[in-house]
Amino acid sequence: MKKDILIPKVKGISLAVVHEYNNTYNSYDWNAYIINERSIDLEMVIIVTKGYSETKKTATFRKKIDVLPAKSFAKIEMLLEDVLSINNRFNVSFFEGNTLYEKSFEFKKNTINEKALQQIPLINLKGVLKS
Repeated sequence: MKKDILIPKVKGISLAVVHEYNNTYNSYDWNAYIINERSIDLEMVIIVTKGYSETKKTATFRKKIDVLPAKSFAKIEMLLEDVLSINNRFNVSFFEGNTLYEKSFEFKKNTINEKALQQIPLINLKGVLKS
């Protein structure tokens, strides 16, 4: 029976943690974004995030986006500096038409840092990208 279940591969969805300037507090923040590089809108996007290590774990955070338009992005959450020293997992589920898709993105501890910055497509800011 398991062999009959079709699990579609997810392509064209990325997750980026961007280092951007916060005008309100005159500081740089790390913000997580979901990026839809596809040419179709995504419906009912659910993102579940958590940070963890052998000795620490964060609370689970959930975010819902009703529609993520084609070739667009949306901010998920701000990551505090303390959380960058542990693993951070983002589980993303969404509908495209009547099909449910799921994908996990994991940033290993200390991989989100200024030395790892690269230009992020669509957002046009520098950050760390997982596809």
